[in-house]
Amino acid sequence: MRKIGKFCLVFLAIGALLLVLAAACGGDEEEKGTPTATRPAATATSTAAATAKPTTKPTTAPTAAATATPTAAPTTAPTTAPTTAPTTAPTTEPSPAAMQVEDIKGINDERILLGSHFAKTGTYGAAFAPVIKGAEAYFRYVNAELGGIAACGGRDIELKVIDDAYDPANSPGAVRELVEQDEVLAIFAGLGTAAHSAVWEYLNEKGVPDLWIMSGAHKWAATPDEHPWSVAILPDYYVEGTIFGKYISANLPGKKVGVLYQNDDFGKDELAGVKNGLDPTKNELIAEQSYEATAVDIRSQVTNMKNAGVEVVVGGGIPGHMAQAIKAADQLGWDAQFFICYVNSDEAMFTYAGGAKVMEGVMTMQANKMAAWTDDPAIAEHHRIMREYGDIAPGNFTVMGQLAAETMVEALTRACNNGNLTRQGLMDAIHTFQDVNSDLGLPGIGFTFSPTDHYAVESMRLLVATVTPEGKGKYEYVGENISFR
Repeated sequence: MRKIGKFCLVFLAIGALLLVLAAACGGDEEEKGTPTATRPAATATSTAAATAKPTTKPTTAPTAAATATPTAAPTTAPTTAPTTAPTTAPTTEPSPAAMQVEDIKGINDERILLGSHFAKTGTYGAAFAPVIKGAEAYFRYVNAELGGIAACGGRDIELKVIDDAYDPANSPGAVRELVEQDEVLAIFAGLGTAAHSAVWEYLNEKGVPDLWIMSGAHKWAATPDEHPWSVAILPDYYVEGTIFGKYISANLPGKKVGVLYQNDDFGKDELAGVKNGLDPTKNELIAEQSYEATAVDIRSQVTNMKNAGVEVVVGGGIPGHMAQAIKAADQLGWDAQFFICYVNSDEAMFTYAGGAKVMEGVMTMQANKMAAWTDDPAIAEHHRIMREYGDIAPGNFTVMGQLAAETMVEALTRACNNGNLTRQGLMDAIHTFQDVNSDLGLPGIGFTFSPTDHYAVESMRLLVATVTPEGKGKYEYVGENISFR
């Protein structure tokens, strides 16, 4: 019995040792958890970075096939990453402990929420909705094919757009909803000088990034010390007007000039720029005709300019009014040379103005590649993205929308690479931009920002309206990039 007792003690000791080992191993497995294919649900105020994307999303994007590239465009094919200039910072995600994430509803483990006030319906929606649709399509592409923003833990981008119909009376309510109820990380691509003027002071007071404003009003960049949260992406109307003025004096000396402009910051900036660029020894500015943004008919202003003897017209207005002016001039038999603001650079203008022949010879400007350059790899890829993720045909305005979206992705990527997915972190990231641009932009034109410099594009290239052998309208670049400096 004593022998059996000794053996029992031995077996009991071995059993106890096995239990200790099993407990240690089991505890380790419980701490690690079981791998799953998807992430756990996130709360609206989560401050931790997501650590994985669902495995159903591919991580690379197919590139579009290209055959040849126009001489004005780069010859390199787009990569699988967003087409903005690559950063030098690491692309790996900082650890959750290192990532500072803003405690707002606009960010959770799954997505980053942006907001926009934009005209999507009515006359202005018909003209400008392609811009926001181009941006929306690109964000869908990033989410579906790139697995979201890798540096930001694979978070998707969600864009909530509220239609303000280009009406300054509607914009404040739309933006307050986005900021105070939805708590968006940033306002993206707010449209229109008058409409955005109604909200930009509010956004700066609230400390909300006010990014890639779809207006070239001079004031957005004029006082970065007073409005540190606002950054436009379009060329400054004062810059454009200066370039028009310089071109007219260099190429059309002796011609009498008139300016037809929208009576707000937009049109007044264009007028001031023309005055700045014209050489008074070569060209006289003999007429200034303004109209309200809500005006239904501006034919009387056109008639006044014709009667004053104007030979060259600079138009600081949006597509509906500029098309009406060009059509009225044609009906009056007035053969003036028109230069119209770059917001009219989409080829839809040929339809608005009544046909290619009516538009022939009209000049405008741009800083981007043309949507018709389908032999260019970046444009070919844009067409694919719009075909697969958009609901509208590609055009010059959808190109602009995608370019703004790419720039947004670049800014978010930099912020997350810096471990700071916050509103302030986003602005700090933008201030690191040095000659950043998309493959959709013209060579030699990029974005450089700092806390004291919020100017975007400062050089552009002229476009002329032409008629193809088939009788269709087409914009074509002429000359080289022109700087306003």
